[in-house]
Amino acid sequence: MDLLKVADHMNRHPVTFSREMSVEEAVNKLIIAEQLGGPVVDAQKKVIGFVSEQDCLARMLSDTYHLAQSATVGDVMRQQVLTVKSYDGIVDLAQTMLLAKPKIYPVVDDNGVLLGVISRSDVLRAIDLELHAHYKAVS
Repeated sequence: MDLLKVADHMNRHPVTFSREMSVEEAVNKLIIAEQLGGPVVDAQKKVIGFVSEQDCLARMLSDTYHLAQSATVGDVMRQQVLTVKSYDGIVDLAQTMLLAKPKIYPVVDDNGVLLGVISRSDVLRAIDLELHAHYKAVS
């Protein structure tokens, strides 16, 4: 299982966001893509933050209470983002996921440029496929 790499199981075309995008636009993108969250990138595609459904929901509830809609992704995004590299191992990432709580990790190159995202579901699917292949080979 050490041969399983993030690059082989990541989503190479995730929904991304800009700091200036409205929260409402971000929510629309999340709903259409059925993605739980996504990286916020700058003009060079470097990851500068992460916005989740939960971040957007909290702000939208607050805005609804105050009858306002002026928040941007930059207002609600998390600036401390846990990222992984495409060459990282799936098993190592799975172990990290047991300790850290993000459900989606941006996959970046050595310069911090976004390559894709990988979710807990992707990791679980990769491990499941590998175990099934192993069981068939042994049978």
